[in-house]
Amino acid sequence: MRIHILGICGTFMGGLALLARALGHEVRGSDANVYPPMSTQLAQAGIELCAGYRPEHLSPAPDLVIVGNALARGNPAVEFVLDRDLPYTSGPQWLAEQVLRGRRVLAVAGTHGKTTTAGALAWILERAGLEPGFLIGGVPLNFDRSARLGSGECFVVEADEYDSAFFDKRSKFVHYRPRILILNNLEFDHADIFPDLAAIERQFHHLVRTVPSTGRILARRADANLERMLALGCWTPVERFGIEGEDGDAQWVAREPGADGGCFRACRGAECTAPVEWSQLGRHNVANGLAAVAAAVHAGVPLASAAEHLSGFRGIRRRLELRGEPNGVRVYDDFAHHPTAIAATLEGLRARIGSGRLVVLLEPRSNTLRMGVQRDRLAPALQRADRVLFYRPPELSWDPAPVLAPLGARAEVLDAIPALAARAAAEARPGDTIVIMSNGGFGGLHERLLDALATAAPAAAAPRGG
Repeated sequence: MRIHILGICGTFMGGLALLARALGHEVRGSDANVYPPMSTQLAQAGIELCAGYRPEHLSPAPDLVIVGNALARGNPAVEFVLDRDLPYTSGPQWLAEQVLRGRRVLAVAGTHGKTTTAGALAWILERAGLEPGFLIGGVPLNFDRSARLGSGECFVVEADEYDSAFFDKRSKFVHYRPRILILNNLEFDHADIFPDLAAIERQFHHLVRTVPSTGRILARRADANLERMLALGCWTPVERFGIEGEDGDAQWVAREPGADGGCFRACRGAECTAPVEWSQLGRHNVANGLAAVAAAVHAGVPLASAAEHLSGFRGIRRRLELRGEPNGVRVYDDFAHHPTAIAATLEGLRARIGSGRLVVLLEPRSNTLRMGVQRDRLAPALQRADRVLFYRPPELSWDPAPVLAPLGARAEVLDAIPALAARAAAEARPGDTIVIMSNGGFGGLHERLLDALATAAPAAAAPRGG
């Protein structure tokens, strides 16, 4: 079958392309925005990429068009598909019908931590010899690809609450029908499609309704929004997980967590493992790792083995990924764009680097941030940073200067990416940690900054906060 994917360079749709190719289909696709790591994955797989959404890319007519949720009516490719009556479907529906049917689905849902948790779970199952399939919204460093069919019964899927397509406004995850479901957390996000938190809770409850009574739900304790959603009705056994010292009871507890999240013991009741020592940072990742261990145990992996395998998990590309250390300056790339995720990432970094200087370069690229819905939470989320350079894109509808005013002279707003890179490089000192935060390509800032740091004379040392 000849399949054309519209929006192929999105993390989800790019993963679908890899799965469709593995199933033996002829696959090509179109996208308006092409940047690594997905473009690199697709090129390595020999999948043709067409720049833009021109109708001629759909000639000769494919047997099926898979439409990404970023496309809307009025898009020239969408209008061509409808006018020519080409067969089309959404990505989640295709995945459910062509890949997930007959598999034991382990789904990871929540506002934050889905990609890391799903990647860790897939790695534990892989090391346990279960040869899982997976589709993850990022590239796990242990696999170097975001999706594969796998030959085993288990399939790990990142269960996203974003809508499925312009013709199917249900959340993607309602298509997946998991046997084991992880619920990491629940917050307001995606303000472009959800009017309020209650609307997101309804979609999560639709997901809960699809988990069979013989399955299992693993829910983060001490999350009031999750508890309120589960109270709407649940027909599946629920087990809570959490970190030692938090309020509430939990069957799964991470004990003896390191200050920076780099170690913990995974405990089920009184049974505890040897310490998990891994490269991930932050208490949020301790919870993510514990959830992955718990799900793996329910998939048949012994607890001690699951914890041992987790120690080898290397993380996800663009999730606090160290991109380089030119002239003694560590540069990280991070996908965080929600204030909660920004704060959690900086908390983990601060615990790791101590009093070292921490610099944040931030692009408000998510739809929610660009709309300014959570702008009042940005300054508190950035408090652990010694310096904040904020990029103001031309289309930003709100003024970041007063929002960042509580940070005082630590924060600066710049209107051009080259200027931002130059400023960061000029101010950098050996021993600094710079984290670039964006859920997009940030106009090539990463490469600009690394190049500038590699050739720049280091700035004079100054005390933290200078």
